[in-house]
Amino acid sequence: MSARVPMRSTGAEQAVVALKDRNGSGAKSLPHCADDEAATAGGDASGRTAAASAKPLPICKRQVWETYKRVKANRGAAGVDGQTLTEFDENVVDNLYKLWNRLASGSYMPPAVRRVEIPKSDGGVRPLGIPTVSDRIAQMVVKQVLEPVLEPLFHEDSYGYRPGKSAHHAIAQARKRCWKFAWAVEIDIKGFFDNIDHALLLKAVRHHTQDRWVVMYIER
Repeated sequence: MSARVPMRSTGAEQAVVALKDRNGSGAKSLPHCADDEAATAGGDASGRTAAASAKPLPICKRQVWETYKRVKANRGAAGVDGQTLTEFDENVVDNLYKLWNRLASGSYMPPAVRRVEIPKSDGGVRPLGIPTVSDRIAQMVVKQVLEPVLEPLFHEDSYGYRPGKSAHHAIAQARKRCWKFAWAVEIDIKGFFDNIDHALLLKAVRHHTQDRWVVMYIER
């Protein structure tokens, strides 16, 4: 029996230091950290290279590299495999190439998620799922494609798990409105990630995207 737990956010992009591979040329054609020209040579406006277009799924190496930078900027703990970001970086080019190859070929299967329990103020605990470094990158690849489609559909007062919004923004809005209204409504779905209807959720995802590979990886 498995329980659904929320995933730790991958965070916002920050500047990172470019790393060279052993031969300094970008092993296995993986685009270098800031080498846009080399990454898009022979590709179209979306950054897909000739090598990427040979794969069955439209996921280019540039996407994987950019998502890796976002995950790296957010740091985070190791997953079930015990691999830290520092250890991942020791062979970053090969690790990212292997991940891209699996994602673009449709053979990527997400590993198990490490479950940790965070103490709550009421004495209870909140379960938190920590994916592996590679899986955080894979999740972000899908997120970067789907998020621009779904983001405009959310209500302006929705603050959870959205880019550029946080609990602090919700508090600021509540502070403004307390001068206009004498009441407030607080709604919380107990055990939401444990009880959400995943079949219904996937139906909604399919309604908003025609990218079958996106649905496939979300379902996995």
